[in-house]
Amino acid sequence: MSKNPKIGLEGLLRPEDSILVLIDHQPYQFTNLNSHEPTMIINNVIGLAKSAKVFNVPTILTTVIEKRGGYIIKGLQDVFPDQKPINRTFINAWEDPNVTEVVKKSGRKQLILASLWTEICLAMPAIQALGEGYDVFIVTDASGGVTAEAHDMAVRRMVQAGAVPINWMAVLAEWQRDWARTETSAGVSEILLEHGGASAVALAWELQLLATTPPADGKPVQVSNSSIFTGRL
Repeated sequence: MSKNPKIGLEGLLRPEDSILVLIDHQPYQFTNLNSHEPTMIINNVIGLAKSAKVFNVPTILTTVIEKRGGYIIKGLQDVFPDQKPINRTFINAWEDPNVTEVVKKSGRKQLILASLWTEICLAMPAIQALGEGYDVFIVTDASGGVTAEAHDMAVRRMVQAGAVPINWMAVLAEWQRDWARTETSAGVSEILLEHGGASAVALAWELQLLATTPPADGKPVQVSNSSIFTGRL
């Protein structure tokens, strides 16, 4: 019996095997984004990009006809200030060799995609890459469509083809996997505090509780957040 690549420990994301492609997070696409609140997509895709940077996951930024569609959003470009997004005419990013050659040269097979719009610029490369043997993960809360139905139907279509739907914080958690990995844990906590929404509130509360030790002399001892997440309590 052949092994299902989507189950077991091998079915989880690993930073050393991952590559991230962020497609068309541009002004034109945001103007007709109706499946999600745009501010949430902006928050989530920036959080995803920062996560990739913490874990040294290669990240490709790409736009379509940027002179008309607009430059990639500033918050995303700011994560990789020295990287020039690959500008395309292809609607399907996977048909542009400038994109695919970077992925192929990396040798990585866990392909993580997020895009505007889900039903077009995410679905096309996801389905094609699946046919070429990549393990495709689609970050649904860093992507969006022109309607809720368009987004939902596109996700269903990609899942039928073999893609794995995931949200951005799950990507971050799978890359971290173990809080004992102190070389990245501080960066993870910073990303969660900035982009984690209610999870950020809960984490800040936990940090508050962990940073206060029972006083020996009646005066509480404060411990820094960075010490908590680097194991130096």
